Amino acid sequence: MPRPAFNLRPILFALLLPSLAAHVPVHAKDPKELVIGTSAGPYADQVKLGIKPILERQGYKVKLVEFNDYIQPNFALAEGSLDANVFQHVVYLNKFAAEKKLAIVPLVTVPTAPIAIYSKKHRSLDEVKEGATVALPNDPTNGARALVVLEQLGWIRLRPGIDPVRASERDVAQNVKKIRLVPLEAAQLPRSLQDTDYSFVNGNYALASGLKLRDALKTEKISPNYVNLVAVKAADKDKQFAKDIAAAYRSREFLAVTNKHFADYAKTDYQLALEAGK
Repeated sequence: MPRPAFNLRPILFALLLPSLAAHVPVHAKDPKELVIGTSAGPYADQVKLGIKPILERQGYKVKLVEFNDYIQPNFALAEGSLDANVFQHVVYLNKFAAEKKLAIVPLVTVPTAPIAIYSKKHRSLDEVKEGATVALPNDPTNGARALVVLEQLGWIRLRPGIDPVRASERDVAQNVKKIRLVPLEAAQLPRSLQDTDYSFVNGNYALASGLKLRDALKTEKISPNYVNLVAVKAADKDKQFAKDIAAAYRSREFLAVTNKHFADYAKTDYQLALEAGK
């Protein structure tokens, strides 16, 4: 006698209910609550001193989350833990987003602290000797910036025709000063000054560690490729909160904050236009 058919669908559906419920939000996020991620230091300070007060007067509740690396802020933005982040330039953003397949995009540029070379062992760059140790960022985009400055100093020569945005140690055609390059994670560069002859330090990490921009022995002239920016999810770029964040950065009020607290930074094009009366 054949066994009766057994319907598994009700049981499977019941088993799935807990996992499905775990992914259904209890309530929609308040559109006036903003979570902004940044690296510790100057870009966090820009939000605290300039952007947060402007947005809060418009009724937003702004929470700032600080990270100590250049990786997690983009993953947190893409997954929705953040509404925006501010710590990176467009070259880094585009490369990271393409490699990790993240739908995140630039929103607005911000005043930027340049990468620069510092030393606690030498008072000038003229003191460099053969075999000197030079630390630089180990991520490709910021490492390229350091190599370009080293070429400007005459310490190395890069291959002719190389794209400076994509320069790497493999593109060093001649090590004129026979320096030893020491690639390090960007957050570790300020501490490396205890052990190296010279170290390149990104502006945000320099300021967060107590270094002063004016104490740098050589500062890059920032190209548009390396101006830092606010990033948002591609789906959010035209939402009201994104427009309000961009407007806050573009405001005369934030320009005044920049002039008072971030005077050594490279200003954005829109800030320069405001100062020129355009």
